[in-house]
Formats: sequence, structure tokens, C-alpha cells
Amino acid sequence: MGGLLIVDDEVESREQVRLIVEESQYHYLSISESDTAQRGLLLLKQNRPSIVILDLSLPDMDGIQFGKKVLECNPDVSIIVVTHLKMFEMVQTVINTGFSGYLLKPLSKFELISALDRLLIPDLVKETTKETNYVRNAVSSSKPFELDLGNPIQSVISYIHTNFHEQISLNEVADRVYLSASHFSRLFKAEMGVTFIEYLTKYRVEQSKKLLKMTSLPIEVIANNTGFANASYFATTFKRVEGKTPSEYRSIFSNLLHNNGTG
Repeated sequence: MGGLLIVDDEVESREQVRLIVEESQYHYLSISESDTAQRGLLLLKQNRPSIVILDLSLPDMDGIQFGKKVLECNPDVSIIVVTHLKMFEMVQTVINTGFSGYLLKPLSKFELISALDRLLIPDLVKETTKETNYVRNAVSSSKPFELDLGNPIQSVISYIHTNFHEQISLNEVADRVYLSASHFSRLFKAEMGVTFIEYLTKYRVEQSKKLLKMTSLPIEVIANNTGFANASYFATTFKRVEGKTPSEYRSIFSNLLHNNGTG
């Protein structure tokens, strides 16, 4: 098991990460620190850590570019971003670049240890890789609508999967496949076994679950970027579908990882 490299120009932030790790079940990890990208790359080559904890605001290089260089040197390194930036576009960039987590400052011990659990518990490594790939697809940009007149419902399913974060209505998608709303609705239910709204809602909830697992983004940010009108509606819908609130789901998942790591 490799060590841990912290790249952050804030001394207090580096000390906080070090303290959290040293007081956790991962105290055995060797920890190296850097306040610049250039020194970070040097330590990466010298120590070959398995995890890099990275602040995006570095004095000598853009954090995303630094992360790309890290992955070029060693594609197996897991990168956890720790930042003050709450912009969803930044999360998209981080995930699409191949990073493994996005945590917000001020950093909480619970969130950092949960992220390390997800990366370091052997039984969950494959599942983590799957989740990373799923989330990359979940935050992909809108794509042009591709219509297969022989398979209108599957055309709509593909459209949902790439545009779920946008506002989508039954009338809109029915128009896209040149069907009346009522006829499209009947066809969708017959082919998929659920209504159009039920399918769309369930898919959005599934995408939100992946972001709840992988990031520490605020609930309202996740809601706004998975197609829900507001955080309140998101919470109500999520609980109806999953039987628990988004916050409860995030806590339960994190607790499960933590227990697996210490049990």
C-alpha cells in the first residue's frame, strides 16, 4: 500500500489532513506534503503515493493541470480534491478528468475518512471504479438528440440518460419522436413497465445517489444539477423513492464504508 501526498499551499489545511489521517485507522500511511505543484511532482516520483489530496488553488500551476500530470505519471493514483469551490462545473471537470473525489473546505474528518475508506478498502475498489465511471456519464454535457424512428422509446431513454439534468417534459420528448403525448405515454408504459415520469424521476434519483456517495457537494447543488426544481422537492422525491432523505442516505453509506474499514 502506497502512501499519501498532500499538495496544498495552506499550511493549516495540510496539518488538518495529516492529523485526521494519523488519528484514523490509516495512521500507517506514510505522508508527504508540498505547497507547490512542482515540488508535488518531485515527491510523486520519489515516493509513489497511492493517493494525492489536492487543493485546486496552487501558486505555480492550475490544480486540474497538476492532477492531469499526476495521472500521466501514474494512472493508478487516486486524487481527492479538497477545495472551497462549490461550482458544479468544477465537479464535472474533476470527475471527467479521472479524479476520485471532491470534498469541500472546511474539511470534515468524517468526509475525508469516508473518501479514504472508499479508495482503500480492497473489497470496494472495483465498485468505486464503477461509480466513478457512472458519475462521469452522469455529469456529461447535453448531447444532440438522435432519433431512431423504429425505436422511439429507446431514443427517448438515450435522451434522458444524457440530458436528465435539464428540464424535460413528456410533451417535449413526445414531439421529438413525432408522437402525440397520449400515444407516447401508452407506448412508454407498455415497453418500460413504468410511466415516463416514474422512469425519469428514478433515473435522476440514481444519478443523485452517485454524487451523494462520491462528493461532499451541498444537497441543493446536487438537486439543482440532477434535474430537480429545488432542494425541497429533491428531498421529498428522494425519500419517497429511497425511503430516506438525501442526507440520511449519504450518512448511511459513509457509515457503512467506515464500519467495513474498521471491522
